[in-house]
Amino acid sequence: MTTTTSETTTAPAAHREHRPVIGLPPTAASIGAAVGAVVTFASTFLAWTWTAEFPGDLTVTGYPGGLQLLTLTGALLTLLFVAAGYGVRGLCWLSPGGKNGPVLLFALGTFATTWYTVIAIAVKLGGLANLEPGGYVAAVASLITLVAALGLPSDVAHEHPSPNAWQRFVQSFKAPTPEEAAPLPGWAEILIIAAAFGLGLFVFTYGIDTEAAELFIGYILLVAFGATAVSRAGLNRRLASLTSKHKNVTVTAAFVSAFAFPFTQSNDAYASIGTNILIFATVALGLNVVVGLAGLLDLGYVAFLGVGAYTAALVSGSPSSTIGLQLPFWAAVLCGAGASLIFGVVIGAPTLRLHGDYLAIVTLGFGEIFRITMQNLDGSSGPDVTNGSNGIPNIPDLDLFGFNLGEPHTILGVELGRFSNYYLLMLLFTIIVVTVFRRSDQSRIGRAWVAIREDETAARAMGINAFRLKLLAFALGATLAGMAGTVQAHVTFTVTPAQYKFVEAVPPNSAFLLAAVILGGMGTVSGPLIGASLLYLIPAKLQFMSDYQLLLFGIALILLMRFRPEGLIADRRKQLEFHETGQLDAPKGDIGLSKAGV
Repeated sequence: MTTTTSETTTAPAAHREHRPVIGLPPTAASIGAAVGAVVTFASTFLAWTWTAEFPGDLTVTGYPGGLQLLTLTGALLTLLFVAAGYGVRGLCWLSPGGKNGPVLLFALGTFATTWYTVIAIAVKLGGLANLEPGGYVAAVASLITLVAALGLPSDVAHEHPSPNAWQRFVQSFKAPTPEEAAPLPGWAEILIIAAAFGLGLFVFTYGIDTEAAELFIGYILLVAFGATAVSRAGLNRRLASLTSKHKNVTVTAAFVSAFAFPFTQSNDAYASIGTNILIFATVALGLNVVVGLAGLLDLGYVAFLGVGAYTAALVSGSPSSTIGLQLPFWAAVLCGAGASLIFGVVIGAPTLRLHGDYLAIVTLGFGEIFRITMQNLDGSSGPDVTNGSNGIPNIPDLDLFGFNLGEPHTILGVELGRFSNYYLLMLLFTIIVVTVFRRSDQSRIGRAWVAIREDETAARAMGINAFRLKLLAFALGATLAGMAGTVQAHVTFTVTPAQYKFVEAVPPNSAFLLAAVILGGMGTVSGPLIGASLLYLIPAKLQFMSDYQLLLFGIALILLMRFRPEGLIADRRKQLEFHETGQLDAPKGDIGLSKAGV
């Protein structure tokens, strides 16, 4: 008996049998999860409430709408991954990594979305009496699905005894494992990449097009659990292998999907959100050069965006400009980028000899000095250059090659409004910034930046001129931000000092820019783009929570630093830095598109 206990204690973890969270037999748990998902799916075709006052019109029987569509999607995905985990032929590719973890996460997402809907109906309409039977069925069925999913064994490898006759019969209907399956042809891999970006465009567009805050909260719940489930299933790792193999196809698919976004919008107000997201994301990508590659903590980076915006406002023919100069747009872009470059060098040269917190404090001071200076150049406290706190209004719309971006235009049979036009222009600038970032990252200078970031003393010992390279990173980041600022000035019509505070409820500002880089993943291309999209889209859709925005923002950062310190899209180096080697097996798929440089 003692020997048996000792062997059990010292047995390798890979050979121990892991029990489910709730002690149901695996077969019963799988059947329960599948039945619960089917009933949850069916419940979306019933009425959940009797009145159309709740957003989404959940009163129609036989036609799901609003939050019912999200519950329907979650239930369908749960059912698919239950079938994939059981090895149904044709679905095994859905879970090359974990099999039961994705089921649990999708069940959690469906449960959270469904119960949030039921509670929201009761709160908004004044009690549970406003629920129809379909709402009760959905709530109970989603709960049963979650309980059954908790009964599934954890996704940890353990030895199985030899299969009996019945198990061999069942396995004959199962698909081969990914290792046994034949490799896909090249055209199929390219098709998968295109489909992945198409799906991403659909999910992003659905979130922007949600009109009511209740719908957007349900969308966020399902997407958060769904993205985690996809990662746990290993689909990210599989997509990463394809994108790293077809890098040019990946980049092309990404920008084609982004180009298609304004053609999916019937309301130009939603296109304005996309335009501002692109501006925010492009500036965050410029900051990623400074913070992510060179490791310089810049807390006043938004000032460079302001330098570009003010320069463009002064030379673009605004009636309120004190210069009275109107240059073509390409010249205004060069002026804005050049002015930001000069400011970057002037500020960086005396300060980049500092390190860590001291550098952060100096850059924070520069950001505030810029804002106060623009506010004081009003003809009273200083020369009349920027009109003080009133800023420079009435910045004219751009006219490029006879194409007025301020007027609607029909392209490919779709009428594009003002913000859609500026979105396409900003997308061109984003492509330029992404290209500069990728080339810099993959160059000898980029490797020197990474060496300085990891250990500046060691880099100096290897002959790297750390000061010169840090100044180059600072100047390049400032130039990219100034270039984005020239477009922002025309999009917003007005440039004021209040737009460039360190912390403000509406991004972009220095705090949110830095958070976008850290949230998305430092040193990657797709990380800051995703981080900026989340940090702009969520506040724009949840304006009723604006009084608590900074509180929720702080809580989100605390949770991120606790559970995902390397960011949503992390490169391998960051994962090794923040996790033990043995812990990398599960999140390895989260590297995602960063391997492809996207």
